Amino acid sequence: MSITEGTTTPGQLTLDELAAEEPLASATFVIVDLETTGGPATEAGITEIGAVKVRGGQTLGEFATLVDPDRNIPAHIQAMTGITPGMLRDAPSVAGAVASFGEFAGDAILVAHNAPYDLGFLKAACARHHLSWFPGRSLDTARLARVALHPGEVRNCKLATLAQYFHSPVTPVHRALADARATTHVLHRLFERVGSFGVVTWSDLRAFVSRVSTEQRTKRHLADGLPTGPGVYTFVDAQGAPLYIGTSRNVRSRVRSYFSAAEQRARMTEMIGIAQRVEAIPCSTPLEARIRELRAICVHQPRYNRKSRRASTTWWLQLSDEPAPRLVSVRATAEAFPDSGWGPFPSRGAARAAAEFLSSETGLRTCTPRLARTPAATSPQCLRGHLGSCAAPCTRNGNRDAYADAVQRVQQILAGDLAKLIETGQTRMRSYAHAEQFEEAATLRDHMSAVVGVSERFHRLRALSDAGTIVAAAPDGRAGWDIHVIDRGRLVAATHASSSDDARACARAAVTTAEDRAVGSASTTVEEMSLLARWLESPDVRLISVETPMAWPSSAGSRMFSTEEARADRSTSSRTSRSHQGRPVGPAPGVTTVSRLLPPDAY
Repeated sequence: MSITEGTTTPGQLTLDELAAEEPLASATFVIVDLETTGGPATEAGITEIGAVKVRGGQTLGEFATLVDPDRNIPAHIQAMTGITPGMLRDAPSVAGAVASFGEFAGDAILVAHNAPYDLGFLKAACARHHLSWFPGRSLDTARLARVALHPGEVRNCKLATLAQYFHSPVTPVHRALADARATTHVLHRLFERVGSFGVVTWSDLRAFVSRVSTEQRTKRHLADGLPTGPGVYTFVDAQGAPLYIGTSRNVRSRVRSYFSAAEQRARMTEMIGIAQRVEAIPCSTPLEARIRELRAICVHQPRYNRKSRRASTTWWLQLSDEPAPRLVSVRATAEAFPDSGWGPFPSRGAARAAAEFLSSETGLRTCTPRLARTPAATSPQCLRGHLGSCAAPCTRNGNRDAYADAVQRVQQILAGDLAKLIETGQTRMRSYAHAEQFEEAATLRDHMSAVVGVSERFHRLRALSDAGTIVAAAPDGRAGWDIHVIDRGRLVAATHASSSDDARACARAAVTTAEDRAVGSASTTVEEMSLLARWLESPDVRLISVETPMAWPSSAGSRMFSTEEARADRSTSSRTSRSHQGRPVGPAPGVTTVSRLLPPDAY
């Protein structure tokens, strides 16, 4: 696959990513402590706010104010804090005090001991008094201490215990500013501890506090230098073998997520412990990245990938080459469409179930012995022959003409003519329903739905394979275009045209440099074709050029099968409710086309 150089806009770090990479030594922290009336945070009963602003170990300023909570202070709270109602007579209101504190704190990182309690009161006050201020980053020193200190190193993680353990010059006394100063000392000592674990940035600290594993924490550097745009990433072990292959619109951000507390999958944690490096392939578009990922998984078979490992192996049905043909399941590798195949099916069991249903509906035999052109006179008749479900070609007295008609009906179904099958099936379902044989009706409905879905998918993908070369584009959401060149169901070129590029010129360049798909070249897979078909059928996609119009029999799919179940799987149906427009009936009766040529002035 070729990629046109110079048309991809390089990704840039977002504000959140810049904040995450801020070194702790240069970050601004505001350590805050509150004294309250002891009630729930929703009442915002704050009586005092104290805070210390620090950066790089230096104190930049302090904030202290008493607050009128506009409610009674319980006696035991007065005894513990020493704050009495008389002291608060001239104090600012909760709204005024919190607003002033917001101006002091700005967008600094808020720190508190048992942060959910203190910050919960501040958030409640902001909500109650319609204050817009509240920073997005916060840190709980109690939680940090539980992670940074060894088990048994301190008897508990209360502020007084930690202040004494770290020899704080200020003793917590249940007054806001004093407790904030003590928390500041504890914070600096804890930073010294976590520094030995390689914690130097805000994202490092956040990952450390989130209790990520040692392997995750020590291997976060594997994401450094990866591209920030769409692409494929591969975790590789010490021997260079791929462990896991994935894709993302932002490779660096996605890989970083594996080293955070958000990654809880045991298999991935195990994989991270083995991985020694991460390799990335930048791609022009997300679709190109997904296709490259699929191909890489098929080739390398990484042990930690579960999906797409067998994308190159599918099951199909075809009529056997015998005097009395029957439906047999075959497995095909690599090639998307084996000779005379009909499918694909997700498993051999699904293929056999479809063969059994079609055989029972058409009168085709299901017995497995290979029959002679002229059966012996002593050949026994099978059970289906005795029941009248088969023309019994296995016996000399069998009705060969009737069996030939059955074979012809199956051939018509495989060719896309499901009209008679659906008509008779719906008639039988109505009969079952009138007789209150609802289980039989449901079973028949499910079989019909499965066959209709396979037929529609087969002809939809066959149309893509027969369409030759397709050049299509889709808006990228930033006034640019994602452009793809598809040849016989395989992506052969991808490029991106920014808002300042000539999209048609980029498309022509992509066609010129497209991968050569001469006869005998690498084939496509059903999964790749399905991805491309879904993309082509997206509402925003526009065809720049198409060698042969995509078309398939209108009687091949769910439009003729009126049950909701037949239309439920939208991923395997090309005719959704929103895609009927722009899909005109083609020049030949019974054929539906999906070609949508891009107007010359569309760009």
